[in-house]
Amino acid sequence: MKKSLVILFIILFLISGCSQNQKKVCFEKNCFQVELAVTDEEKTAGLMYRPYLEKNNGMLFIYDDENIRSFWMKNTLIPLDLIWINKNNQVVFIKENAQPCNESCDIITLDKKAKYVLEINSGKIKELGIRLNEEIKILI
Repeated sequence: MKKSLVILFIILFLISGCSQNQKKVCFEKNCFQVELAVTDEEKTAGLMYRPYLEKNNGMLFIYDDENIRSFWMKNTLIPLDLIWINKNNQVVFIKENAQPCNESCDIITLDKKAKYVLEINSGKIKELGIRLNEEIKILI
């Protein structure tokens, strides 16, 4: 049963990776292919149960308005870096190396408003030198 669920999630991951939802988010010289999380269902599922994330891929959560956004890592299998982005496409908050959890999960909340949140592989923020107030390009 457990093996069947893993296979199902891998198939769903591969199918979603081939969808038309693949877009780009760019930091100066580095771009990430991103899957978009626009609907409530997509935002709720996020990167849950995914066994891996390709090196330069991520998920971009898109909201209708700029507001306080809270995230957690419930049922996420891989550590992630999270980047909050305002309506002017500037980085307003960074959470490095958010760890997976199953039961008791910390909620990551900040007091700055964001319109987007980008999830990428843990360590990418440090590797690429992504910093607060950096402007990004969202190509969707």
